[in-house]
Amino acid sequence: MGKRTTWLLVCVIAKTWMKGVIVLSGFSFNKHVRGVFSVLSRNRWITCKSVQPETYERIMDTISDRLRIPWLRGARKVNISLLPPLFLLPVFLRVASWHFFLGVVVLTSLPVLALWYYYLTHRRKEQTLFFLSLGLFSLGYMYYVFLQEVVPRGRVGPTQLALLTCGLLLILLALWRAKKDPGYLRNPANDDRSLSGSQTEYLNRTGPEKPKGFPGADPAGGLNNRGPKDEPKGCPGTLAGSPATGKEDWCAKCRLVRPARAWHCRICGVCVRRMDHHCVWINSCVGESNHQAFMLALLVFLLTSVYGVTLTLDTICTDRSVFTALFYCPGVYANYSSALCFTCVWYSVIIMGGMAYIFLIQLINISYNVTEREVQQALRQKTGRRLLCGLIVDTGQYNRGFLRNWHQFSTLGTHPFHHPAEDIV
Repeated sequence: MGKRTTWLLVCVIAKTWMKGVIVLSGFSFNKHVRGVFSVLSRNRWITCKSVQPETYERIMDTISDRLRIPWLRGARKVNISLLPPLFLLPVFLRVASWHFFLGVVVLTSLPVLALWYYYLTHRRKEQTLFFLSLGLFSLGYMYYVFLQEVVPRGRVGPTQLALLTCGLLLILLALWRAKKDPGYLRNPANDDRSLSGSQTEYLNRTGPEKPKGFPGADPAGGLNNRGPKDEPKGCPGTLAGSPATGKEDWCAKCRLVRPARAWHCRICGVCVRRMDHHCVWINSCVGESNHQAFMLALLVFLLTSVYGVTLTLDTICTDRSVFTALFYCPGVYANYSSALCFTCVWYSVIIMGGMAYIFLIQLINISYNVTEREVQQALRQKTGRRLLCGLIVDTGQYNRGFLRNWHQFSTLGTHPFHHPAEDIV
């Protein structure tokens, strides 16, 4: 099948699918949608006024609300952030396989687009399934290309294929475990309210509440200065029976007192015990209960990706070493199958580079017993000891030595306890 035929077939399938979804789900440009687009066109072309960000938000909210798929018990709403990777990734990779320069342009633009979308959603403090969809679909599509283009050449044995498949399954298992409860702090006064997906969605819709009557509180609901002198009157930050060290603070949104190192995630809308950071790749926080699974997922992903890239390069560039074939593989674009495999290899290498950087930062933080949240806070406040241009940050507050730090990390979540600071005030 030629390149032109493939491109036309992709366009026809995409157009037919979208037309069917639009018709079956009742998606029509009614008065509201036409009004939004008319305002956008008038402000942009007639009045020469800059389009406000709220206008784009109205358009995306309308599209996401109307985009539904037919189901047995009625049409179901589709999260629009799931769809772009499913369509754009195969198209971009196949277009990049046509020529070397197209590959350079596409593979350079993909990280830029991903970073742009990340900062866009991070600025708006809202959840997105885009990166989770991109990660899972990338794994599936790379495995599909490997089965269709690499295995039939006969240089990959059954044992090697079984090892690669087991690695892929382990990645999915570790991701599933990492997406579970990261260590949410529950409100004992509301035991009937569980931290389900619907509650998280409700908290995201309502948005962060501004704490009232708590001097020095930040928008996330935490107190910047945790000393006893900053406690609000009539609402002590430290309970009777808890250590009077000023290590607990009050969350105005969750209405509970947080233990040390816990923090409120403005994206998830809940407080997380020993919160490290909010990871867009799993669309969840990394905290006390899932930090180990998160590190395991990164490690297995890196090992499996390196193994898959090695098998692919050994197949399409048989007379060169793996490192040499990655940068110089003559004649690889003469065959479309080899060009597609080579493009997928470089796409995997780019993803591996980003994940390796995250893994390295996590290793350093664990060795110094600091969380990413504490590192960013220390960099903003210019506190702690910084090495290698800020790559290593040691706050000194929880550092107990290399071996003890790793021992503490290895026992995270294995000894659940009920800290008195979790009680409602």
